[in-house]
Amino acid sequence: MEGAKSRCARDGYATGVASRCLRNGLPAGAFGIIYNHMVVRYPDPARANSVFHALADATRRDIVRRAMTRSYPVSSLARHYPMSFAAVQKHVAVLERAGLITKERRGRKRLVRTDIESIRAATRVLDDLEAVWRARVERMDEILAEPDASPPTEGVDPCR
Repeated sequence: MEGAKSRCARDGYATGVASRCLRNGLPAGAFGIIYNHMVVRYPDPARANSVFHALADATRRDIVRRAMTRSYPVSSLARHYPMSFAAVQKHVAVLERAGLITKERRGRKRLVRTDIESIRAATRVLDDLEAVWRARVERMDEILAEPDASPPTEGVDPCR
């Protein structure tokens, strides 16, 4: 007997849809058209996840903002936050792994500077996502503005 997952895979649905098919216990296509694919394609989805995870924290966003104007030693950055030096170092490490900042050694100091090109790339992804959602909202407005072609059925409460 063919399982729901294999039916979804056979019909060419992505893993996300297959898992939805499994959750609902329905064969693929049993619930109409599925809009599970974003129009926006990321060059590297893992990197996009890393960047947006890093930017999800207010302290890290502030570090990125400060380091845009000039290079800062980590010790100077740490003075701006009500947390330990080690905690600020961890925030900087998350930002560095995400590629949002770079560290440069000057003597005994490690200087932190924002990688502007990474910020621009994140902005482009957000702009693309905004365009997708604006188009979807516009399409919903068009659908809602279309006159209803079917006459109301007699004896049916329209409020139900």
